[in-house]
Formats: sequence, C-alpha cells, structure tokens
Amino acid sequence: MMGPQKRQLWSLSGSHMLNDIMTAGIVPALMPLYKEAFDLTYTQSGTIVLISYLVSSVMQPVFGLWTDRTPRPWLLPLGVFLTGLGLALSGFVPSYEWLLVVIALSGLGSGLFHPEASRGAHLAAGGAKGTAQAIFQVGGNAGQALGPLMLPLFVLSTGLPGLIWFLLFGAAGAWLMWRILPWYRERLNEERRTLKEVRGKNRPLGLVFLVLVVLLRSWTQIGIAGFLPFYYLHHQIPLEIGEIYTFLFLAAGAVGTFLGGKMSDRISHKWLLFGSMFLTVPFAWLTPLVEGPAGVVMLIIFGFFVLSSFAVTVVYGQRLLPGKVGLVSGLMIGFGVGAGGIGATFLGWIADRYGVPFVLEWIFLLPLLGSLLTLFIPDSRKLETA
Repeated sequence: MMGPQKRQLWSLSGSHMLNDIMTAGIVPALMPLYKEAFDLTYTQSGTIVLISYLVSSVMQPVFGLWTDRTPRPWLLPLGVFLTGLGLALSGFVPSYEWLLVVIALSGLGSGLFHPEASRGAHLAAGGAKGTAQAIFQVGGNAGQALGPLMLPLFVLSTGLPGLIWFLLFGAAGAWLMWRILPWYRERLNEERRTLKEVRGKNRPLGLVFLVLVVLLRSWTQIGIAGFLPFYYLHHQIPLEIGEIYTFLFLAAGAVGTFLGGKMSDRISHKWLLFGSMFLTVPFAWLTPLVEGPAGVVMLIIFGFFVLSSFAVTVVYGQRLLPGKVGLVSGLMIGFGVGAGGIGATFLGWIADRYGVPFVLEWIFLLPLLGSLLTLFIPDSRKLETA
C-alpha cells in the first residue's frame, strides 16, 4: 500500500498554518484594535468575529459539497490569497461597514481553501489516512496558536496599517499551493478512475453523532481559550501570563493532533476518539482547581487530550460518508469550529449570569457527554468489512 506523500502534505500543512494564523488565530485578538479604531460597541466588535466565523467556518460544508461534485484545484492558491488580502485590507478601510466586507472576504478565502485542501491531504495519504490528516491539521492548530502572538510581535507597534504584511502571508500560502497543482490534478484523475472501488455504505446517523462530539469538543476548546484569561484575571494573574497559558494549551493541542492522527492508523477511530474525550474529563475538572506549576501541567495535558482526536474525526467522517471528502471536512473542520464559536456565546451568557469560575468548574461535563455520544458511532474497523 502506498505511503503518504510527505512533500505535498507539508506544503498543504504550511499553507493551512498561514491561512489559520490570518483567521481563527488573529481576528479575535484584533478586536480591541478594531474597537478603538472605529469606536465600536462590544456587540459590533463581536460581530466582526461572527462574520469571520460564519463565512469561513459554518459555510464550509456548502463549499465542500460544491467541490465534491467537481473538484476545483485553483481554489487552493486563490483561497489562501483571499484570506491574506481581506485581512491586509482591514487595516485601511474607511468605515465599520467596509471592515465587515473585507473580513467577510478573508473568511470567504478560508472557507474555500479548507475543503479542497483537506481533499488534497486525503489524496496524498496513501494508506496512512490518519497520519496525513495529522500533518495537515497540525498546521491549522499551530496557526490558531501562533495568531495571537502576531500582535505583540509587530501589529501593536505598527497599528492596523501593519496588517498589510499579511498580504505576504497570503502570497506565500498561494505559492505553496501553486507548486503542487500539477500533482493535485494528476491525483484527482487517478481518484476518478478508482472511485467505484473506494465507495462504501453511507452511515448518516453515525455522522450526526460524530458531528455532535466535534461540537462538544469545540465548545470545550473555545471555552478554555476564551475564558481562561478572564479566570486568571479573577485570580489576580496578569493578562500577559494568561495569554501565555492559553498558548501552551493550544500548542499542546497541536502536539496531540499530530500524535493522535498517527495513532489512528493503528487503532480503532472509535476508541481513540472515546479515549481522547474521556481522558480529557479529569484534567478539565482539575485545571481550575489546581494552582501553580501543577495547574499549568494540568492545562497542558488537558490541551493535549482534548485535541488529540482532531485529525481522527476527519478521517472517521470520511469513512462514515465515503466519496464526500469535501462535505465531511467542511462539517468536521469548518462547521465544528464555527458552531463552537456560537457555543462560546452561550458560555458567555452563562458567565454573565453565574461568573467565569462557574463556566470553567463545570466545563468538564462537555467532554464527558462527548465520550458517551461516541459509543453510538459505528466502529471504523467494522465499516471496512461491511
């Protein structure tokens, strides 16, 4: 069985990192700068992130279904370039309305890029589907972790006009994708010739349960990344330290994504997903209760386990719905993250009523419910023999 094509995979992963630095990574962190520049309310500031999430994430299943019918390789370089172009223009627009337009443009580029890029990882995987998705997804997770660090590195010193430099990020990502287009088109032709051999029985109910687990995982991740800095402020820990702890949480998740994806080529997707969610529970419970260095260790282990199934769920979904690679990747990567952002709004409502400590002290219930829902998903090993 053919092994993964590493050069193409790392090109896809690198472009994925650059794309996600410019969307899920930096856009939420830019809210204070946008708010000050355009004299916005908190609701208007939140709308910026909502627009970015809706166009880039929630719409991904639609884009994926569109490209499943006719794959469009040119979306790879175009998508990531539009992501950078929209973000760069946001430093120069004259009004809040135009800001929403260019943020939507950036989100559109990201939404177009992800399903087609995930298909590329699928085509480059050979017999190592989990490893291939791990390499691809770790780029995105690294981008989300690195995005907030872009502010202290240069944006805070240059102001919003400094966002013009992200046009180079978009161009670099587009160049990486342009280089692999000949290979991508060739692999698409090979896939069309063998499509009948790889089709299997669809399991839509199993996919529904899988999407629910991904939503709960996303709510857990975004809940921690969004509310942990406020929790530390509540305990008189400076915001700068809280942001570093959040980075450690997300960086540990990137490591978990990579190792979990590699493990999924050897063990059952169902039980790896169950183990990832179930082992998250004690560390989610202990993180707000344990202070000092031990608390940081708990947070790092928490991040590792909660995202160790990130790549696995993409491959798992592709086996539950064969032949719909773009749609599945849109559901697992895009809709899961986007709806997770909507879930963060619900957690914010709870925090307003009961306080941030209440949210973090009870967030362990989300991965616990996720682990129970995993039991209703068909075992991936049985899918191959069905």
